[in-house]
Amino acid sequence: MRIAFLIFDDLTTLDAIGPFEVLCRVPGAEMMFVGETAGIKRADPKSLGIVADYSIADVTSADILLVPGGRGEARVREKPHMLEWVRQIDKTTQWTTSVCTGALVLGAAGLLKGRPATTHWARLEKLREFGAEPRSQRVVEDGKVITAAGVSAGIDMALHLVRRVAGDTIAHAIQVGIEYDPQPPFDGNAGRAPAGVMEVLRPRYQRPSASN
Repeated sequence: MRIAFLIFDDLTTLDAIGPFEVLCRVPGAEMMFVGETAGIKRADPKSLGIVADYSIADVTSADILLVPGGRGEARVREKPHMLEWVRQIDKTTQWTTSVCTGALVLGAAGLLKGRPATTHWARLEKLREFGAEPRSQRVVEDGKVITAAGVSAGIDMALHLVRRVAGDTIAHAIQVGIEYDPQPPFDGNAGRAPAGVMEVLRPRYQRPSASN
């Protein structure tokens, strides 16, 4: 099973690494980090580098495609050859997935038209620009397309995906193996957050370039 992660500068690290920690444990999985070019891509913030071992020219098919989000996704959407690569890989996949604002890349590639989809709460309505139907959910599956909400939801999405490809027992074993049993100190849902918390967040997420 070939799993391709699209990697780019200014991605949100956990969008990719959270699902990676789940999917790399699927028996027989081959993980491929793919960039516009091969080499180090600097995450947001740029103190962390992630290596794309392959360029988009090297990878022409995959069983699973995962597109993370982050500030850099806006630049990906501006590059027609990157969107064409996403479309071409989608033609070969069993599953096409995104985390956070990676859904906007899928949307710009024309893969979400008429589909329910989710993304980070601050960019949810932007999905309408691509003909998608926004859903305020952690994970949305429609056909072979699975989208996840912001950042940490990528782990939920990956476990959901493992259930689909390997069954409940393997998915549950992976969840226990990585000790994914969240007990956060606060409710992380934006719709239920106190006004004071949202006031702290609003300046960041009102910036046009902010993705998550």
